[in-house]
Amino acid sequence: MYLMLKRLFDITASLFGIFLLAPLFIVLACAIKATSPGPAFFKQKRVGRGKKFFNMIKFRSMRADAPSDTPTHLLQNPYSCITAIGRFLRKSSLDELPQLFNILSGHMSIVGPRPALWNQDDLVAERDRYGANDIRPGLTGLAQIKGRDELSIDVKAAYDGEYVKKMSFLFDFWIIFRTLFSVTRAEGVKEGPG
Repeated sequence: MYLMLKRLFDITASLFGIFLLAPLFIVLACAIKATSPGPAFFKQKRVGRGKKFFNMIKFRSMRADAPSDTPTHLLQNPYSCITAIGRFLRKSSLDELPQLFNILSGHMSIVGPRPALWNQDDLVAERDRYGANDIRPGLTGLAQIKGRDELSIDVKAAYDGEYVKKMSFLFDFWIIFRTLFSVTRAEGVKEGPG
């Protein structure tokens, strides 16, 4: 029953967000196109519910020729790949906004484990231990507010498992509230090793 209500909330919230933020989408897309060659949006193969792949959409924050299948925090010199406007987009998490379309289409939820890259086998395997691959991945999640990129794979998966156990409307709203707080402070954003 809760999963049906959660899906209804996802549809309503994503539609409202897309409508409300449409002017911002246009401004950001134009700014990206005007400041670096390449498309305004970036698609990346991610792991969805039941370990099925889907294309996650983001605003492009890196050069068009940057590696597309390596987590940014694992790149040796990520700043050489990130565009000037991309730094702002990533620090403010505005690059994530197009995922509202992934939520509307049913590939993602507002709250859930962040979708792993298709080649992050270690994270996917760890999540299997907790049943975290059996729910829709989220725009934000418990691991996002507990450390984000700074967390090791096993700790991140454990938080994802904790979310699966505690999933409820109150818990989701608490995570959304904490996400807004974390985003304003750019907590847990890591752009390279070390």
